[in-house]
Amino acid sequence: MKWEKLLSAKRWGSEDKNIEDQAEARSEFQRDYDRLIFSSPFRRLQNKTQVFPLPGSIFVHNRLTHSLEVASVGRSLGRIFYNRLKKSRPDLDDELPLISEIGNIVAAACLAHDLGNPAFGHSGEAAISYYFTNGDGLIYRDKVAEAQWEDLTHFEGNANAFRILTHPYAGKGYGSFALTYSTLAAIAKYPCESLAGHDKSKIFRKKYGFFQSEQAGFEKIATELGLAQVEDNYLIYKRHPIVYLVEAADDICYNIIDLEDAHRLKILSYRDVEDLLLPLANDPKMAERLADIDDDDAKISFLRAKSINTLIGQCSELFYKEQETILSGDFNHSLIDQIQEPFCSIMKNIEQISIKKIYNYSSVVQIEVAGYKVMGGLLEEFIPAYLNNNSHYSKKLVELIPKQFITNKTDEYSKIQTVLDFISGMTDLYAVELFRKIKGISFPSIS
Repeated sequence: MKWEKLLSAKRWGSEDKNIEDQAEARSEFQRDYDRLIFSSPFRRLQNKTQVFPLPGSIFVHNRLTHSLEVASVGRSLGRIFYNRLKKSRPDLDDELPLISEIGNIVAAACLAHDLGNPAFGHSGEAAISYYFTNGDGLIYRDKVAEAQWEDLTHFEGNANAFRILTHPYAGKGYGSFALTYSTLAAIAKYPCESLAGHDKSKIFRKKYGFFQSEQAGFEKIATELGLAQVEDNYLIYKRHPIVYLVEAADDICYNIIDLEDAHRLKILSYRDVEDLLLPLANDPKMAERLADIDDDDAKISFLRAKSINTLIGQCSELFYKEQETILSGDFNHSLIDQIQEPFCSIMKNIEQISIKKIYNYSSVVQIEVAGYKVMGGLLEEFIPAYLNNNSHYSKKLVELIPKQFITNKTDEYSKIQTVLDFISGMTDLYAVELFRKIKGISFPSIS
């Protein structure tokens, strides 16, 4: 793969407006960022679970604040790579006019990377999948193709993000986001179809990157950018190199910032967090500096900032050194898993502590279970109502689905996707409120 092809300002749905003047194209990726910031799907992330669902009066990170922070780290990673590359290649900007925009491409992709996550995070994804594997949705098994069934039984937020950004929703115009091809490719952490996903031994197949409905669109982008295709029985591509930076930014943020949130919620003590982050801060004078700060939250904020700085340096250095292997598609690791010691071991320890004490904390699990029931309950009501629409009750339920999601296609897969588009796009609070109303638990008011 070559940077000359990998960096493209061509826009999805507006291919005929391809910019020939590369100097003008340099602003196109900033436009991607701005379009995402001002979009409704991005705003809805403010009420979607990051780790701690519906935290109440104590403010912790949601998907929106997480995405903004990831974008900030991602921009730094991209800019550091460009600056390092330019030092070794003085004529770089003449050879690759768009390479200076790599930080903006990474930042835009970071903003978009969680757009497809449903309410209640991974619990929401699991609830959608469970409806088809073990719930009422099993009756549709013989009504869709094998690959389509794999999409439904392994619902994937990554693939859903690509759909949100490229699908022509009713009344929204074709390619309403019209993001550049490079930004779209940079969110494809798992660039394969669902039939090839779930192979834990391969970095690109732990999940998948596009539904069957968007497969042709992804192929179009991959061909334009020169993504290498893997020889296999299924459709699999090598990652766009920028994906590694987007992934690293996400890994850096959630690993470190989840600790900060856990402290605010009194799940971890100050000493617990300090013990984990102090060696990662990599500053021999850090203990002295912390002694001058009285507030524990401020101390952790300082430790967080220094730790993130260390990890940015480690990941950007690794990306630069391994760029040839990455461009060849043969770097089969995440950057964060290959950083130098002792930092790699420190990160693995943080991950283990987070799983044990944060992600499995009793109140976190309880609310996730409740969210699981909410998402499953909505699917039980809306999917049969939309697919059959043969009763007064069903017709009333269908009226609750916004017109933008309604499809004129008649096959079961497309009609099921209509309901999944609606339900997966809900915020946590909206999903809970709608569930309570249609189940008769609460009565809606007229306002």
